Amino acid sequence: MSFLLPSMLGVGLFFVAPFAVVGYYSSVDSPFNPHFVGFENYARLFQNSAFLNAARNTAIFSLSAVPLAVVLALVMAMILDQSIPMRSTFRTFFLTPLMVPTASIVLIWQVFFHPNGAVNEFLLNIGHDKIDWFKSSYSYFVIQILYLWKNLGYNMILFMAALNDIPKDLLEVADLDGANAWQKFWKIKIRFLSPTILFVGLMSLVNSFKVFREIYLLTGDYPYDTLYMLQHFMNNTFRSLDYQKLSAAAVIMFLVMIVIIGGLFALEDRFGRDLEG
Repeated sequence: MSFLLPSMLGVGLFFVAPFAVVGYYSSVDSPFNPHFVGFENYARLFQNSAFLNAARNTAIFSLSAVPLAVVLALVMAMILDQSIPMRSTFRTFFLTPLMVPTASIVLIWQVFFHPNGAVNEFLLNIGHDKIDWFKSSYSYFVIQILYLWKNLGYNMILFMAALNDIPKDLLEVADLDGANAWQKFWKIKIRFLSPTILFVGLMSLVNSFKVFREIYLLTGDYPYDTLYMLQHFMNNTFRSLDYQKLSAAAVIMFLVMIVIIGGLFALEDRFGRDLEG
């Protein structure tokens, strides 16, 4: 117990205590002259159009970008797991975004998607009008491409490592039994990959929230409507010193994340249970 004490103190001081403060602020009307108001701040929050828009945009982005990041990375890992020409070159190419700082990524995207950038120059050359990529309905897809470009390489390497750990004798037995590629994938590979899929899914979900950094640097505090995320709402609420609204939003976000993570663990347990032992 004494060995765990420093870690427990650290967790309590830097995680439990701050969350308790957040929960307290979400249930009072003011941090300076507090009066308990129960769930009134939460009710006000769900009547706030900015919060509802931010929550909807964040949910849509995560529900579309995260599965793409997992599935595409798995497909690329399985392709590169084969004996194909220039495999090392492709692997290096997909890992390059991990070495590029966020500011440089933003600069690259500005060069490509600025109103006078490379993409619009190409469109003009083929007879198409210019598009204001960051102030139109196309902005969502531009940010989704950025997210995938930045995260696919890391996810792919994790899947390649997991594929190498699958027992080769099981695959050989499946070949002898006449199993096709789809049967080997679904009955063997996906079972052994389930813990990695869970981890990659969680990391991709976390990174989908981090895309706020790129959106903020590209578009500022108030981006185009479809790019206004929960982090924008929280950042702007913090600047206006509305701690009650900010705390209520943080608690709701925490509870939603607990439900999502619990669902992912339950799904992984269902697929990977027969591998235990």
